[in-house]
Amino acid sequence: MMLPICYQDEHLVVIDKPAGLLVHRSKIASGERRFAMQMLRDQLGQHVFPAHRLDRPTSGLLLFALSSDVARQLTTLFTDRAVKKSYLSLVRGWVKEGGLLDYPLVEEHDAVMGQPRLEKSAQDAVTAYAPLAHGELPFAVGRYNTARYSLMACSPKTGRRHQLRRHFDHLRHPIINDTTHGDGKHNKFFREQMAFNELGLRAWRLSFTHPVTGQALDIRAPLPDSWQALFTQFGWNGQALMADADSWHDKEY
Repeated sequence: MMLPICYQDEHLVVIDKPAGLLVHRSKIASGERRFAMQMLRDQLGQHVFPAHRLDRPTSGLLLFALSSDVARQLTTLFTDRAVKKSYLSLVRGWVKEGGLLDYPLVEEHDAVMGQPRLEKSAQDAVTAYAPLAHGELPFAVGRYNTARYSLMACSPKTGRRHQLRRHFDHLRHPIINDTTHGDGKHNKFFREQMAFNELGLRAWRLSFTHPVTGQALDIRAPLPDSWQALFTQFGWNGQALMADADSWHDKEY
């Protein structure tokens, strides 16, 4: 399997990570044999250094440095919040207005080898979000006769673990197919009736200044077939919606 490359030069590379692929080896998934980091290393024939992370079920843009020095520079950009990251998310219910959610989150560490999960104190967590489209399906998935959903543009201003998933859950609009923070009935409906099996969260745009050349980079990931099929089922115009998402990304920061 070749990883799709959305941008590459002599200093860095951006891939379109498939949903379900781990970024690197992890003690909590010791049985896994495929990882984006190792796959990209083999594909390019050189060492790669992840500059940030995406949750395993999240698809989309993932940035790697091609040297440890560039990796340090990219880390500084992320720390200084100089990287614009935008996501698409499909959530339960109709979100009528956008906003800026400032809701601190407790950072969690996964249990390892029988040890209990450890927690830190709550840390600042801020997410910007805006609705792009609404959809209503004639199915009684929950307690209502129809099921309503929203397509969202969203951007984490901070980098807390599972931030978008936990923030949308806090807003009572959980992301579809989130097995940890989502709604089990709606997740089952999307898997069985909509043939949509992945997490409804996709990292689709990255904007930042190249740490070596100083060039302004603006990188987008295309909509995969699974998302395009979903748009079709809702009757959404993908080209128009992505134009709206572009406009939101450009003015949000």
